[in-house]
Amino acid sequence: MKVLISGASGLVGRATGDMLRARGDVVIPLVRGGQSGVEPAAAAGVAGVTWKPDANWLDEAALRRASPDVVVHLAGENIADGRWTAEKKRRIRDSRVLGTQLLARSLAALTPKPRLLLSAAAIGIYGNRGDEPRDEASPPGDSFLAHVARDWEAATAPAEAAGIRVVHLRIGVVLTPLGGALKAMLTPFRLGLGGVAGDGRQYLSWISLTDLIAMIRFILDRDDLRGPINAVSPNPATNFDFTKTLGRVLGRPTIVPLPSFLIRAIFGEMGEATLLASTRAIPRRICELGFSFQHPDLEAALRHELGK
Repeated sequence: MKVLISGASGLVGRATGDMLRARGDVVIPLVRGGQSGVEPAAAAGVAGVTWKPDANWLDEAALRRASPDVVVHLAGENIADGRWTAEKKRRIRDSRVLGTQLLARSLAALTPKPRLLLSAAAIGIYGNRGDEPRDEASPPGDSFLAHVARDWEAATAPAEAAGIRVVHLRIGVVLTPLGGALKAMLTPFRLGLGGVAGDGRQYLSWISLTDLIAMIRFILDRDDLRGPINAVSPNPATNFDFTKTLGRVLGRPTIVPLPSFLIRAIFGEMGEATLLASTRAIPRRICELGFSFQHPDLEAALRHELGK
């Protein structure tokens, strides 16, 4: 199977590519123009396909030559990298919505067409919902991230209209020491400076990197999946429980709180949306289809990912 991956040099993209190559699939990276250091799919003699989503351009001739069977679309601006200025929010939205529109249009024009577009999405689509469980049938929220996520998923419409099966993988907080939220937490927690954020009651919907890659493989190997899938553990944790569990795994105290007013002062809207908002997402559909989590329990997942 030939798999085109956008965001192939990112955290999830690298792990996905490693999994696919290990089982004999051909990985074709979708590479931003001018980007270096991304390995081509040399085993099949197919170089990476170049695109410039900011300029609404994709090398369609190279895409035709690559002729992917499946596309895994993971590209998008990091939402937690600094305060949200108007420019930052524009990049967050455009990198997801405009890039997805460009890719979906380009895939729709292919002959033959790929059988599946697995497009990253986010549980942020549900917004800040307190302790209300949210599954794939729940309506979207009304926050900035919820609007971005809704438009992100809608941007795949050209591919779906052309008969390509589309799955929206609504990813939660990915637990891995290699990057993302957990990597950012490790240094202060190891120094004994970890603590509860806000009142600690807000839910964090998480998934181990191991389970996320297994879920991607599960979806790629099926022909009956379409629409949204919550890529989260069946056991979301409150910030309080997550904090205490991480401290226990690291063998460190967690007694330095991070008050809400300080989060808002330091991080602004970004902190409000990523540290204080509560999303209790449940992976109903993937569980109904028989997917088995290797690490449904938070402490076991942290111990596995951290080698503890």
